[in-house]
Parts: sequence; structure tokens; C-alpha cells
Amino acid sequence: MIRKLPESEGATIGIEVSGKVDSEEENKWIEIFDNLIEDHYRINILVLLDGKINYGLDAAYDDLKWTFKHLKHMDKLAIVSESKVLSWLVAIDSPLGKLAGISEKHFETSQLQDAWRWIKE
Repeated sequence: MIRKLPESEGATIGIEVSGKVDSEEENKWIEIFDNLIEDHYRINILVLLDGKINYGLDAAYDDLKWTFKHLKHMDKLAIVSESKVLSWLVAIDSPLGKLAGISEKHFETSQLQDAWRWIKE
């Protein structure tokens, strides 16, 4: 399940991802992100991840394909989770993101308000 977080505003959107995500739901959110890009050109995305996510293979492929196609439209990406692996992956990916003009940062769930402050700066 993907739900929009109430702190979302303007070019900044926050989503919470938990449970099962299928291709149909992923495509619904892709349309929402496309509309946001149409309105703002560059966007900020905060992703709050529950530890128990079941992403279908089709949904993951759709997400990856969309992400690579729209890198130039992303300004900041905040990943909020308790996962040490995700923290490590963001640390590795962050320099590559900078090459594409994207600021990327990982926050623990206890730092959610810090993540919102950072992404809205």
C-alpha cells in the first residue's frame, strides 16, 4: 500500500510504503508523480518505508523504469526507514545522485520531522 503523507505540499511529496504494492497501485502513483512534474518540473520526494514491504516484481520494474526516465526532474530524495541496508545503499548512491543533480539522504524513522525539514529547504 502506498499513501500520500499530509505534510506534502507544492513540489514536495511524501509517501508511506507498507505491505503489498502491485503494478496497478504503482502505476497510479506514477501518474501522480507525472502530474507533479508537469506542475513543478523538479520535485522532492520523501519515502517512508515500513519494514514489511512486499513489492511485486512488475511494480518494482515499473518503479525503476520510471525513476531512470525522470532523474532530471528530481531535486531531493529522502528515504526514511530503520533499515541499515537502505542507509548503506543511500550512502553509496548519494554521490551518483549528485552527478544527476539529486540530493539524497537517509533518515531513521525517529528523524521523520528532520527529513521533512531537509526536503523542504
